Amino acid sequence: VQLQASGGGLVQTGASLRLSCAVSGRTLHGYHVGWFRQAPGEEREFVSGIKWSGGTTFYADSVKGRFTISRDIANKMVYLQMNSLKAEDTAVYFCAAGYGIIVTTRTRADMYGYWGQGTLVTVSS
Repeated sequence: VQLQASGGGLVQTGASLRLSCAVSGRTLHGYHVGWFRQAPGEEREFVSGIKWSGGTTFYADSVKGRFTISRDIANKMVYLQMNSLKAEDTAVYFCAAGYGIIVTTRTRADMYGYWGQGTLVTVSS
């Protein structure tokens, strides 16, 4: 599985951005696709995820109500719509995929075996 994230940029507080993740390779049945982010000097943290089969979505509390994850099955794309951006959302955002992840571990980065390169989101105040 290969992933490529795009869509980052520099925006002001309160603005919106949509990140895209193109997924290629094997079928995604049984996979979760997640978004993680890493700010300078910080650890990588979970942002949002989606179960490919069925489309169940889940979010970190810090982004719930502001971010929306979705998928386009036909084109094997995953999107992260980010609204009401805050300065603390500034980070490099990564998309990742993992197979056979159970509910209790679906926010753990080490459960995702495939990672794309990051895309930088900078929110200026």
